[in-house]
Amino acid sequence: MTGVKHETLIDVPALPLPQANEQEAAPDWRWRLPPLPKLVSLQMRLTAPYVLLTILLAMIGTYIITRLVTSTVRERFDNQLYEASRVAADGVVQRERVHLNQLRLMVFTNGVAAAVAQGNAATVQELLWPQVLNNKVEVVTVVDEAGKELLTIAKDPDTGQYVTTHEADFSQYALVANVLRDRSDEVGDKFIELLQTTYGPYLFTSAPIADEGGRIVGAMMTGTNLQTLLVELKARSLADAAVLTSSGKMLETTLAEPAEGFAVMELSSGDVASVSPSFLRNLVLYDRNFKASYSPLVVRQKTVGILAVFLPSDYVFNAGATSRNWFIVIFALATAAMIGLGYLLARTISHPILKLRTVSQAVAAGDLEQQVGLQRADEIGDLAGAFDVMTFKLRERTVQAARLYAESLTRNRELADANAKLQAAQQQLIQSEKLAAMGQLTAGIVHDVKNPLAVIIGMADELRSDSQVEPELLRECLTTMRDSAWRANTIVSDLLKFARQSTPEMKRQDLGATLSTAVRLTEYLARKSRIIMTKDIPNGPVMVTYDATQIEQVLINLIQNAIQAMPKGGQLRLNLSRTKETAGRGAAAGAAAGAVAIAVQDTGIGIPAKNLLKIFDPFFTTKPPGEGTGLGLSVSYGIVARHGGRIDVSSVQGQGTTFTILLPIEPPPTPPGDGVAVKEPKL
Repeated sequence: MTGVKHETLIDVPALPLPQANEQEAAPDWRWRLPPLPKLVSLQMRLTAPYVLLTILLAMIGTYIITRLVTSTVRERFDNQLYEASRVAADGVVQRERVHLNQLRLMVFTNGVAAAVAQGNAATVQELLWPQVLNNKVEVVTVVDEAGKELLTIAKDPDTGQYVTTHEADFSQYALVANVLRDRSDEVGDKFIELLQTTYGPYLFTSAPIADEGGRIVGAMMTGTNLQTLLVELKARSLADAAVLTSSGKMLETTLAEPAEGFAVMELSSGDVASVSPSFLRNLVLYDRNFKASYSPLVVRQKTVGILAVFLPSDYVFNAGATSRNWFIVIFALATAAMIGLGYLLARTISHPILKLRTVSQAVAAGDLEQQVGLQRADEIGDLAGAFDVMTFKLRERTVQAARLYAESLTRNRELADANAKLQAAQQQLIQSEKLAAMGQLTAGIVHDVKNPLAVIIGMADELRSDSQVEPELLRECLTTMRDSAWRANTIVSDLLKFARQSTPEMKRQDLGATLSTAVRLTEYLARKSRIIMTKDIPNGPVMVTYDATQIEQVLINLIQNAIQAMPKGGQLRLNLSRTKETAGRGAAAGAAAGAVAIAVQDTGIGIPAKNLLKIFDPFFTTKPPGEGTGLGLSVSYGIVARHGGRIDVSSVQGQGTTFTILLPIEPPPTPPGDGVAVKEPKL
């Protein structure tokens, strides 16, 4: 609810209204619709969006379907590339199994271990030569337990002839050192590695050579040339393949070296970190589009390099372009058909509506005798009939509107007179409320003023009767008389300041001092009603910009109400504190600077829940007749609202009521809207 608002009704001169059936020239209030240019006619308005929407849908449809077809082709192509990559990876694993079978045959050939232990390279060659020929081994190397080469039998890729070498040091190679030290990987005691040799890169597998006592006397390696391996993988996967080092550098490939070199097929350090079974790249090789699948080359659960598979991707783009052209033709024909149908529909709809528009312009110009006269069994016919009925009723309402307008002017003048009388009565009631409050305060203050006056009179009589007063006693008596006089003067000054009807003066001052003054003016009423009144004020000053007299009036009103709510005595607590809560709604400046809260809490009878939303209404009171006008809280609320704040109230019947005044430290530049926040009682 809001406080009392004063409104003044202003007489508005009567405006001329049109009379039915008048044929004279139209007055100034009449207006005409400007004729629409040909380019924005109704037919154009109906046809243009339809055409644009049809073309847009055709373009979107062509795009989406082309994308779907292309995506299907591309997905099939990617799946083919993934399958080729998987087949190639399986081929490498199968080659490693071939190495293991070859190693088992040659390592366990009778006499090989003894010959290696004795360092007899000729015997080793004699024993292994049949195995090499029968199993088409490309290269086999035997080293002693120190890692020194006893024998290497290798097939020259260029001539196809086998050659032998001796005396090389293989101890620095990991797949040899691990075997000689009797180490094992994740699978067993065999090891695999890519090595660069005189004849190019090879995939090697190593195994230990042990004597009859189980002691490792050497190691044996067998390998396959990467070019030979990749040719086999290409035949299996139907795709070109390549093997890269773990750092992304090219080792071997089935593709011829492009003009720009193998760098275009290699991977950067960032790409190497991203390599996975689904890592794809688009490349341009030999002026053709290729797509490559890069995946880790994993053998015996160890990544020895990167396996790449390449497929030409030109046909993917060709298929997408062909599909797009066909769909453009199909959608273009469908769009032309839809536009022709839309034009016929627009003509059917626009012709009767244009006639209705012409009639409506005449009616708007004041000719209420117009009729559409369309006979159609559809919505447009219903619209024409409704328009004719509306025109007929409009003729009747025109006369009635003129009569009601004249009556409203008469009622307006009567309400203005009544409002002026209500304002005068309201001012008288507010003055009566203040006079009643003054009477109550005066009764209490007279008692407090009489005490210091009695002290002054008593001491004055004593001094007058005693002619021989000691100087020290005389000074004490005069000091007591002066203190009592100042106390009486302070009480009277506070009462006078409260009683004056002064213009609001917004000053930055101590709010705690104002609260103390309000307590001092009402402490007699509290003592008389057996109420213990306490106040909780910060030690330092609480500086706020406000009108001290008006806020003091609000505090006294709330304290008096609290005292009256405790007829059998009780406790009244007043608390002043700073808060981060926004004081008033819409008060942006006040919210930014913070607010202060003054809580007036009593232990009285409380307020019923049904009355919480009414207590700030003017003239609402629960006091017996003659004891209040119901304006105290309404006036207090108005004062706080003008300061940019608000009053909150919470109450529980039988336990007490708390009124909280929230004031912004700096009030907003313009008065905020009225409002009060009421908390529900705690049941």
